[in-house]
Amino acid sequence: MAKLDGKVAIVTGAARGLGRAYARRLAGLGAKVAVADLNLKSYEEFDAEAKDMTGDSTMAEIEAGGGTALGIELDVCDAVAVQAMVDRVVGAWGRVDVLVANAGGGRGRPLDTKATTLDPGLLQLVIGMNLFGTVYCCNAVSPVMKAQHSGKIVTVSSVAGLSASPDGGYAHYGAAKAAIAHYTRYLAQDLGPHGITANCIAPGVIATGRIMATVLPGSSTANENRAEQIALRRLGTVEDCARVVEFLATDLSDYVTGAVIPIDGGLLRH
Repeated sequence: MAKLDGKVAIVTGAARGLGRAYARRLAGLGAKVAVADLNLKSYEEFDAEAKDMTGDSTMAEIEAGGGTALGIELDVCDAVAVQAMVDRVVGAWGRVDVLVANAGGGRGRPLDTKATTLDPGLLQLVIGMNLFGTVYCCNAVSPVMKAQHSGKIVTVSSVAGLSASPDGGYAHYGAAKAAIAHYTRYLAQDLGPHGITANCIAPGVIATGRIMATVLPGSSTANENRAEQIALRRLGTVEDCARVVEFLATDLSDYVTGAVIPIDGGLLRH
């Protein structure tokens, strides 16, 4: 048997990039996977993401590999929509064993989002889709997992949530991701007595289509070789992160909870 045979997973932000890799990895381990995203074809926004696709959606890719997937479009900033999504998954498959609360990300350029020059609308958007979206998803799956007396929750922070950028850029994103990391510590204490683990990953510089197209070019270090700041001398891949999600979603991590795990190749932090 595969590690997650008979299990049900929800991955938010799973239409492209890191979320897609998590969904495919969990499906490969035998889980039925709910692919949740604001736009189930969001990969179309970036050429590199579109070229990487082997089907017209993450769900199609999973099903082509013999897996089972369900696609749901929603905005994780909408608590009612999040609850409806979880209810739909439970209605279809009867349970929820794994949540990867991946939806979020940044908006704007690092150069334009310094700590003292944050646009209020942009601040609300990024805090909402990262922190609030994560909390809403955890709130929605927790009663289901408590009733089962089991479950694995993986939240997603960032190295930006562990240390500040030297120039103070992308402050809204870093603050949101720092909040997610600390929220996860509280979550672990709340859910531990029910047999549920909650852990957080903090990816570093991962070479997704979005990061390479929008984030790195707008940073103060755009002209530097970012790999030189990393102990392993390379940027991360989506599979580097998916392997850690596999660890946290399976019995390999049964006695790990409340942890924040950097996946950054030994990134030098200023």
